[in-house]
Amino acid sequence: MKKVNLFLFRHRNEHQIGLDFKFNLPLKEYLKLFDGLRWSQTFQCFYINADRRLLDNFMTHLNKGQVMVDDSLMDYSKLDESFQKPEDKQDKAEAFRKYLRGMRYSESTVKTYMNFVTKFLKMYPEAITFTESDVARFNEEQIAGRHYSISSHRQCISALKHYFEFSGLALFETDKMKRPKKSHYLPTVLSKEEVLDLLRLTRNLKHRCVMALIYSSGLRIGELVSLELKDIDIDRRQVFIRQSKGRKDRYVMLAESILPLLYNYLQTYTPKRYFVEGYKEKPYTASAIRHFLKESCKRAKIKKRVSPHTLRHSFATHMLENGTDLRYIQALLGHAKPETTMIYTHVAQKDVVKIQSPLDASLKELLSRADKGDSNLRLSRNILE
Repeated sequence: MKKVNLFLFRHRNEHQIGLDFKFNLPLKEYLKLFDGLRWSQTFQCFYINADRRLLDNFMTHLNKGQVMVDDSLMDYSKLDESFQKPEDKQDKAEAFRKYLRGMRYSESTVKTYMNFVTKFLKMYPEAITFTESDVARFNEEQIAGRHYSISSHRQCISALKHYFEFSGLALFETDKMKRPKKSHYLPTVLSKEEVLDLLRLTRNLKHRCVMALIYSSGLRIGELVSLELKDIDIDRRQVFIRQSKGRKDRYVMLAESILPLLYNYLQTYTPKRYFVEGYKEKPYTASAIRHFLKESCKRAKIKKRVSPHTLRHSFATHMLENGTDLRYIQALLGHAKPETTMIYTHVAQKDVVKIQSPLDASLKELLSRADKGDSNLRLSRNILE
């Protein structure tokens, strides 16, 4: 295996990048083909000047020769980058944006990926190519260092992988870029009583109808705000969700009990195109829904951290507790994998409530013995008696 270790050292009053490798004549001859490689008699090693452009070109040379590189001893902050001409970062970013749209990613995904790639390019404004160490340093300082969530960190890795595939500027195999493991959290779920309290104490008719539809149909917030009136089929008691997450269509149920509320809302507000409209008949914003939901939770004295997605979690959990098959719940939620829907089995109480606590069993036994005349039994006993 051909492998070269890079290290930084001072030579002739300047920083130099030294090469350390096990003697291999073909490797040595291949390295010498690079214009800019020198030999230090003092340090008995090959080296190149410590500037970024020269290093990038040398990395390309090594990559072509299928030479592995270990740059763990490098301090990239000491490289000379003063002479490089910065490329137009705006053009880079716009080209990548067009690439993502050409791949037909959603605007939400495009926005997220662009955010991370723009941050990455700002950190290395004059770099021509990128190494694994560049990515590692960016993740350490800009992602983990700024306390981004694990899910955001995973999105960042995906964004950079797509950028390197698009630009071809990575001097390493992008498949080696590893995402941190997913965090597994149980979803927050409201009880059935809390949902009813939430709806009863929501004073605004539009707000109440929005929350009722999210809960009764298990909608995502994005699906609700983009829902058009033509996709609500009252006769068939169905709502048609167009091109949702994963670019999939699906039908969800329209609850019978929501119809009086729905008729009242439609006659009062008379929306023209979207089910719920904001200023000048434009789609309602997700932030507005989060805001009034927070206010309704305060009035209902619900202490849990509730978001519109909590209503969707509650829909799935309550369906499972009511005995609905997991496969139907998966279809209603629009999940691609059954494993995603399986998480609700951890919060559903359908079977868990049947399990008896050992405290309850002990108390029942205690009371049974008391009924038989043992009056010296009680829950709390003073051991000092």
